[in-house]
Amino acid sequence: MHPHQDNYTQLTTGAIPSVITRMAVPTIISMLVTSLYNIADTFFVGQIDTQSTAAVGVVFSAMSIIHAVGFFFGHGSGNFISRTLGAKDRESAARMSATGFVYAIAAGLIITIVGEWLLTPLAVGLGSTPTILPYAEQYMAIILLGAPVMTGGLVLNNQMRFQGNASLAMVGIVSGAVLNVALDPLLILGFGWGIVGAAWATVISQTFSFLLLLYMQRRGDNIRLDLRRFTPSIKYVREIVAGGTPSLTRQSLGCVATILLNVVAGVYGDAAIAAMSIVSRITFVIFSVIIGLGQGFQPLCGFSFGAGLYERVRRAFWFCVRVGTIFLTLCAIFLFVFSTPVIAIFRDDPDVIRIGSEALRYQVLVYPLGALTMLSNMFLQTVRMPWRANILAAARRGLFFIPMILILPSCLALYGLVICQPVCDTLAFIVTLPVILYSLRTMEQHAKRKAANSDS
Repeated sequence: MHPHQDNYTQLTTGAIPSVITRMAVPTIISMLVTSLYNIADTFFVGQIDTQSTAAVGVVFSAMSIIHAVGFFFGHGSGNFISRTLGAKDRESAARMSATGFVYAIAAGLIITIVGEWLLTPLAVGLGSTPTILPYAEQYMAIILLGAPVMTGGLVLNNQMRFQGNASLAMVGIVSGAVLNVALDPLLILGFGWGIVGAAWATVISQTFSFLLLLYMQRRGDNIRLDLRRFTPSIKYVREIVAGGTPSLTRQSLGCVATILLNVVAGVYGDAAIAAMSIVSRITFVIFSVIIGLGQGFQPLCGFSFGAGLYERVRRAFWFCVRVGTIFLTLCAIFLFVFSTPVIAIFRDDPDVIRIGSEALRYQVLVYPLGALTMLSNMFLQTVRMPWRANILAAARRGLFFIPMILILPSCLALYGLVICQPVCDTLAFIVTLPVILYSLRTMEQHAKRKAANSDS
């Protein structure tokens, strides 16, 4: 058997729990370690002052834009690759691999150039107050230099993962994240570079991760990146848009939501911005496990859908929802009980702790709803239902959050700020449930029609 058939056989015939576990564990580790270096920035910068902590939270929105672009090309090309490999069309998959990578690098370069040119208005637009602005400008000017390697690295990582080679992708991501965590205390505190040290730690580690991913994609069962296969045709652009737009929608609206959160929180002072930034980072870490679980599901979903195994896709989806809901429920209980000491880890400021612990308690109340919401979005994206996927991608951080963050604080002041996200999460769940049930029913009906046609 040719090596690349091993992944095909496992993803289309292997026991669902064991296949998803094998795919998900490396991606969960990657997501957790990536989250760890985001948390590390917040922790070590928190040893400086509240303004630096808030600046990292503000610039996190700019990094979200970079990640949105990387995920757009990574998920857009990766979804296509998994389906074509499921249909045993390796040549098309190889062409998409090169095409998605080249577009991502070009987009990263554009972000660097435009971002550096508009640095100050961008920092202000992202929610910097006058006291935060100098720190945000220093941090973001350096972060933007790493945009091309960030977008390129995300494409390489996702393409490997969608081929069923999550372990190789994990090595590249985790190595860079571990380096970042090691560099943070050295550059921030040891060299006394402060927030500039945090930025250089991120850029150096992301560059290292990118180079390692370039090496790792030439190992094992991966399609080798061959730039000669770059194919700038409308067919591949259309596939990238269909598979990547939900990611772009989800990430971009998340960025807009974070900007609005910073702007509204700024009314209540730097402590409110810092507190909400810490809560966002904690939630990001917890939900990174669900994202990792979903990313473990996506290769099985893509290969099985491409092979016409729709019942297998449905069973795998509900398995992931059950596991994710149990995990989030346990996390919610722990964080509700220990919200104050958890916030205090990041910033020893009474106002930050007070606002952050209250916001965290409200947030965790709706954690258990998140598994269905996030996994449904990833399912629809993988099986190429872009309109439905985009609706769900927009729901949590866009359709509901943007109006709510403008309405609730104006009516309820600081209390409105801290309950905004949990209210939006509840509304997103209410929208997601009928959409996913209808989509699964549509897929089942399609499978029955296909079976009936083959019998006749």
